Amino acid sequence: MGKPTGFMEYERSVNPAIAPEERVKNFNEFHPPMDEDARRQQGARCMNCGVPFCQSAVKIKGMVSGCPLHNLIPEWNDEIYNGNWDLALARLRKTSNFPEFTGRVCPALCEVACTCGLNGNPVTCKENELAIIEHGYANGLIKPHLPAVRTDKRIAVIGSGPSGLAVADQLNQRGHNVTIYEREDRAGGLLMYGIPNMKLEKTVIERKLALMQEEGVTFVTNADVGNNIAAEEILDNYDAVVLCCGAKQARDLNVPGREGSDVYFAVDFLTSTTKSLLDFGLADGTYVSAKGKNVVIVGGGDTGNDCVGTSIRHGCLSVTQLEMMPKAPDSRLPGNPWPEWPKVCKTDYGQEEAIALFGHDPRIYQTTVKQMNRDADGKLVSIDIVSLKSERDEQTGRMRMVEVPGSEKNMPCELLLIAAGFTGCQSYVAEAFGVECTQRNVIATEADRYQTNQPKVFTAGDVHRGQSLVVWAIAEGRACAREVDECLMGYTNMI
Repeated sequence: MGKPTGFMEYERSVNPAIAPEERVKNFNEFHPPMDEDARRQQGARCMNCGVPFCQSAVKIKGMVSGCPLHNLIPEWNDEIYNGNWDLALARLRKTSNFPEFTGRVCPALCEVACTCGLNGNPVTCKENELAIIEHGYANGLIKPHLPAVRTDKRIAVIGSGPSGLAVADQLNQRGHNVTIYEREDRAGGLLMYGIPNMKLEKTVIERKLALMQEEGVTFVTNADVGNNIAAEEILDNYDAVVLCCGAKQARDLNVPGREGSDVYFAVDFLTSTTKSLLDFGLADGTYVSAKGKNVVIVGGGDTGNDCVGTSIRHGCLSVTQLEMMPKAPDSRLPGNPWPEWPKVCKTDYGQEEAIALFGHDPRIYQTTVKQMNRDADGKLVSIDIVSLKSERDEQTGRMRMVEVPGSEKNMPCELLLIAAGFTGCQSYVAEAFGVECTQRNVIATEADRYQTNQPKVFTAGDVHRGQSLVVWAIAEGRACAREVDECLMGYTNMI
């Protein structure tokens, strides 16, 4: 513990943010880093607790508090305070493959569990993590690390999202020969096309992918295994296969007027923007544009918020976000104490931008779409929305959201985006490899295991656990890699 009184002497301070009115003019990241002295003060706030909840990943009432990767947070906070950046980097990389990703997009389960947050403000663990890895890149501390010995084992990883990359990185460092198959034109999966640039600039991903290639990982893009590449070909040529395809089966809306143009799943909308931005700087005009349109987004989560921010950058006329559930409280209720995950209302960057530009929060709670209305040419012109209330189902005893009679309203809408989550994996990959799925439509394994009913086939990430966080995908990838290594070698020394 570098400074025993640091948490009393220094207040929590976070990286500054470019004003919403300015940052919406481009798709760049908008949190410039603080200077080194200020960051060292933030490292000094860490108490090096006797029980570091921040790295424990404890499940409480069905929710996890603390880092799923078990990052050695007190150790590298101490090194930050003392200016030992190379040692901080070594401790961070011991448990985390991609801190440059999680330091940008993770919701910071570690900070929720920070003991300083019990009676004050938690340590800036997430930003400290990002500062360490970016200091490493800027100062030439991140270099290719090739395994000293290569085995004769060949592993195919299907999907290059965070879980697939973690599996590949771990097994490659172990000395195995790893090839990643990605159906899109670029590797990165969810990181590349599911998260907008303003949260995670794609140069950050490309930098890491280039490093992994130098270290020996092979990437094959435009490779849709189960369609243009047969599963049998993969099984015949590799000693093990790991399915990391994500949970990409989007939840749809079943309402009158759904069929037709101007209605898109959120992931398709975000992907079209990112592809156009990377290939043409949005000059090609082929992406789904919100410019000059009244945009309605169905879904109040992170992806819905990303659609808000993207629509604003397109130049939308207005943006509204519909959320079925009631608004969460602004502060913790007595029944939701620390260190549980705080069930509170969060106003994210897209909503902040909507408030700044349009003068009001874009979210409407306890509301959903009842009907989509189209003109004579079939174009979407408006929607009918209806209010919802919570009511107990007499048969199941569970609470459900039901329509409030007479609460229907009409609102203009020329572009509707569905960000209502996902219902599991797209089945064709699972079917191609003959692996079983659960009732939740994810690939089945034994509890806390990653081998499927096909001995040669393993799985990790969202396709295994369902829609989740990047940090959980990385944790699953690391755990799956250990199991693959043990299966192939008869033992494992991987952590």
